[in-house]
Amino acid sequence: MTSVSLDVLQRVAANATEIRPGDREILTRQLGRDPRGLVGIGARCACGAPAVTITYPRLPDGSPFPTLFYLSYPWLVREISRIESSGEMVAYNDRLAADPEFAAGHVRAHESYVARRDLLDEVPEIAGKSAGGMPDRVKCLHALAGYALAVGPGVCPAGDEALAQAGWDPNVCHCSSDDDEATA
Repeated sequence: MTSVSLDVLQRVAANATEIRPGDREILTRQLGRDPRGLVGIGARCACGAPAVTITYPRLPDGSPFPTLFYLSYPWLVREISRIESSGEMVAYNDRLAADPEFAAGHVRAHESYVARRDLLDEVPEIAGKSAGGMPDRVKCLHALAGYALAVGPGVCPAGDEALAQAGWDPNVCHCSSDDDEATA
């Protein structure tokens, strides 16, 4: 796997940090599998546990991987799943159709996502593709919330709203509510 400098990681995601000792083990517990193509951590819990991964756009086996930011933090994954299962996806997509400003923000988020991923590598098979349904719809709030958490507020409006709906606070640790699966 290609090594990525902290400078590049932080151009990809404002909240990015390098992989620390123990991060891979924590991520393996969070994800239920070894993290693939991991080049950095996009965001962390208040206690320091990984919350979002930054994944290289070409996996070690050579396959393209368009999902740059992957939400791994168990508490937030559950909260976003709750929002998705409550029918909120319809409301997000209705808003895209009815609110030109929100729709334009979604398109800008898509363009920014692709540009950020291209800082790591330009992969022709996924050129112009992003994640979470961008730029036309909201398909996966997990992808959009992970993106928003990694890059900070104001870049991905749908992700920002999903984080607010979930009650995410960067100053609050929810690891204890995960029965220690986030950091153990």
